[in-house]
Amino acid sequence: MKASKAQIESALKAPDNATRFVLLHGPDEAGSRALAKVLGAAMGAEAERIELGGAELKADPARLADEAASISLFGGARYIVVEASGDEVLAAVEALIEAPTAGNPVAIVAGALRPSTKLLKLAIAEKSALAFASYAPEGRDAERLVAEMGREEGLDIRPDVARRIADSSGGNRALIAQELGKFALFVDAAPDRPREIDHDVVDAVGAASEGGDLSRLVDSVGGGDAAMLRAELLRLKSEGIEGISLIRAVLRRMMLLARLRAEVERGSSVGAVMAAQGKSIFWKEKEAVAAQLSRWRSDLIAKGVARLLEAERQVKASGGLGPLAADEELFAICRQAARLR
Repeated sequence: MKASKAQIESALKAPDNATRFVLLHGPDEAGSRALAKVLGAAMGAEAERIELGGAELKADPARLADEAASISLFGGARYIVVEASGDEVLAAVEALIEAPTAGNPVAIVAGALRPSTKLLKLAIAEKSALAFASYAPEGRDAERLVAEMGREEGLDIRPDVARRIADSSGGNRALIAQELGKFALFVDAAPDRPREIDHDVVDAVGAASEGGDLSRLVDSVGGGDAAMLRAELLRLKSEGIEGISLIRAVLRRMMLLARLRAEVERGSSVGAVMAAQGKSIFWKEKEAVAAQLSRWRSDLIAKGVARLLEAERQVKASGGLGPLAADEELFAICRQAARLR
């Protein structure tokens, strides 16, 4: 059955024999692996972790049920984590469901699955299974995630700094974790010696200092610079950042422009609106935001937001263009921005 975030976390924190397996899927694979770690923490540091791959289970479908029913060599707790790509583990999962006993909890991390995937359909239909899809966090959820992950590293992060880290990482948990690890080393933070970080720390060692953030891509789209957009897409793709992460980064800028433009069209000047934002907009982005705010009308911003939402739907759709759909829409919005210059 489909599970909510609260249901899947509850099931992983307190596994029981009624649940034969949990399927952790979705485009945010780092989020799925973080949930698998929740199961490991619940089982305890001394628990035996059995790792199985999709190819292993395709060759030996009975092994999953055998491992789920086996007793640890030392008599302690044990759990199983399966790394799968999809239906190659279907026969093994069916055998697990049909097995007379299964005592050890099983978590399957499968990444993004199409709705037609038989494994996903089985997990949703089966009462003894739970399926949960992880997506990159957005908005306040992304800020909270950064703050929570930061506390685990001993970092105290203000909301505006957390928002910047989330935006520069495109909501990607793996990139966020990498960034926070660098910040913790830089300020010598640890859970037993917390340290606060500010924008100066992010400037010094963050992704932007290495040219790895999304700010130039966002500015190129909103500012109508097709040459820069093309270069940024190539660079970010080489770093494994594409598709939905790019769409959501630009969408956040368009939503910001929509909110600020409404104030301008009610009679406020661009300068007054920008001044009223204070620290909510990172100072290095203020010039670009102000320039875009003076050009983009509300009706065009609304059309841009609609195109981005449709592009995200196309990226997620099975049999669609995938990340290419994102690239096409980014160029379309960039061309519109160029006509506003």
